[in-house]
Amino acid sequence: MHQTTLWRRLLAEFLGTALLVTAVVGSGIMAVELSPNDVGLQLLENSVPTAFALGALILTFGPVSGAHFNPVVSAADWFLGRRHGTGLTLTDLGGYAVAQTLGAIAGSILANLMFDLAPITMSTKQRADGHLWLGEIVAVVGLLLLIFALVRSGRASVAPAAVGAYIGAAYWFTSSTSFANPAVTVGRAFTDTFAGIAPASVPGFVVAQLVGLLLGVGLVLALYPHAGENADAVVVPHDADPVRRP
Repeated sequence: MHQTTLWRRLLAEFLGTALLVTAVVGSGIMAVELSPNDVGLQLLENSVPTAFALGALILTFGPVSGAHFNPVVSAADWFLGRRHGTGLTLTDLGGYAVAQTLGAIAGSILANLMFDLAPITMSTKQRADGHLWLGEIVAVVGLLLLIFALVRSGRASVAPAAVGAYIGAAYWFTSSTSFANPAVTVGRAFTDTFAGIAPASVPGFVVAQLVGLLLGVGLVLALYPHAGENADAVVVPHDADPVRRP
């Protein structure tokens, strides 16, 4: 029973992350096709579908896995919940991170294929500047504060709309356009389109996201010291294994 339930959750994380990246990359390709000479409009046409898709995907897969779709969220869930016997186990965390990363890569491949591109077109878009890394730190800290504030205050039911709205807004108020997700960052390296990121730029983004994770968890603990008690409800309440801990 334990293995079957974990398998279902990993499948949900894979599919949810894949479809999220498909929405990010696909809407970026469409934006360039529809508005080839207006980068601002392209960003709008990319950010709005992404925000809507994220909210819909959380509603779809949240009841199964919690709809993390993000190793940073999963790591925070494990760390904050470990003392209370809630949230992910360390084994779960490893499985979630792998499923999310593979899903993100699959999402880029699917988007490339839908728009008649080669399945894998490694990005040439360089994103390797300090101000972009700072943007990623801000994006991750804000995302973690939002998620755990909603859970701690018993408002996880509004997470699909709130998280989607935050990411849609963070496209515009962060210099990096808010990747805020190591798995998605890796996946977006597999498409040489509007939403892509060059493989050489991926490590810097991931390090910044991990810094954001550490700062975000620290702030969550400072503001909501008992947040870990509700880790089973991140991002939304979901089925848990009958036996959570050894």
